[in-house]
Amino acid sequence: MTGPLVDPDAVPAWLQPLVKISGDVDARAFSRFSVPPDASYRSASVLMLFGEGPQGPDVLLQRRADTLGSHAGQVSFPGGGAEPEDGGPVGTALREAEEETGVEPSGVLPVAVFPELFVPVSGFAVTPVLAYWRTPSPVHAVDPGETAAVARVPIAELTDPANRFQVTRAGYDWKGPAFDVGGMFVWGFTGGLLAMTLALGGWERDWDHGDVRDLDVALAEHQARVDGRQVPEKE
Repeated sequence: MTGPLVDPDAVPAWLQPLVKISGDVDARAFSRFSVPPDASYRSASVLMLFGEGPQGPDVLLQRRADTLGSHAGQVSFPGGGAEPEDGGPVGTALREAEEETGVEPSGVLPVAVFPELFVPVSGFAVTPVLAYWRTPSPVHAVDPGETAAVARVPIAELTDPANRFQVTRAGYDWKGPAFDVGGMFVWGFTGGLLAMTLALGGWERDWDHGDVRDLDVALAEHQARVDGRQVPEKE
């Protein structure tokens, strides 16, 4: 079941558009991949947790450890595979967020469920759970072997045109949205989900869609800035 879990008036005005539209948006708005009909996938959930921080509305993101076997070093929403005891997508999202970032579930109000999205590279069918962080709790990388960093990233920084572009990779007929903000480089499934969420929420600002960068080069430049070093110029 997708759509609102609460009356939109139960959340701040800036979050209400997302709650209201959650029951009408189609999975194709987020992804061109459909969930396989033969059940050859594993169910998962992510928690799209929005709160109000010192710089205004923000969202919780995490960077996966570089030592992981899949999606190493990538930025994502907290989340993971479903377990039978979760009782559904909301339970999975809250459990995984607590395990990965230390979020206290009692301070989180799940407000909507978006359509299930298929991620071919991992074989997961992922349900995004929208939530409002009504009572924020401290967050951190609970297990450094899984999570390298956790951050509350302001929406104003994500929508800043200077922090947005598209990425592509040589040899692939693909390009997708990316963000370089708050020490986080967001792309792939999370980049696409985040970009559409910003648009649906009415927060998106005009940005240069023609700014398309090579993914590997952009990642190297990002890491160099984080490390405080220079990237050698290509000959």
